[in-house]
Amino acid sequence: MDDKSYLQRLIKEGEHQQQDFKYRVSDALKLAKSVSAFANTDGGRLLIGVRDDGYMSGVRSEEEIYMMHQAAYRYCRPEASIKFDTYHVEGRTIVVATVPPSGRRPICVVDKEDKPRAYIRIADENIVASPVHLAIWREAQNPQGVMMTYTETVSKLLAAMEGQRLTLNQIVKRSGIARHKVIALLARLIRFNIVRWDYDGQQFLFQTV
Repeated sequence: MDDKSYLQRLIKEGEHQQQDFKYRVSDALKLAKSVSAFANTDGGRLLIGVRDDGYMSGVRSEEEIYMMHQAAYRYCRPEASIKFDTYHVEGRTIVVATVPPSGRRPICVVDKEDKPRAYIRIADENIVASPVHLAIWREAQNPQGVMMTYTETVSKLLAAMEGQRLTLNQIVKRSGIARHKVIALLARLIRFNIVRWDYDGQQFLFQTV
């Protein structure tokens, strides 16, 4: 399969959970958000030099290619694993940046003020990870694993959530449990498939399974 046919096949899929189009790279920080989101979710690829409508406009300069590397290696901490492949179609250069899911989550984007922020990929959007996601990733790094015990606090939390789809703030208010404890408990309950989360109306919602 030649470069054009291969790229056309990818473009036909459109933007989705594991694919994003980037017309131009004018801001390495913005590109780093996509790298973070893919690395923290299921992995994915960026088609750089492709417009939202699928037109292959191409990468315009070496500066854009430099910014791609900056996105992965300067603005992502820890550094994200990323593979760059270059394709040529009718005199235009398209770069496909492939990002595998990371085993060192969270991969954060560090802005110019050195503030880290992690993203996840939901459908075709890059969304700032919730505090609960951060807690889930922290627990996953524990080599000794975690256990689920039904304490009085856990029972109180589940009772406050029963039959409801609630935001983190709503759960804290209804349960009367300290916010940091609610975050830690939700993370553990999600890992044990007792609670699940979804993203609706630009907010994370939690409910019992």
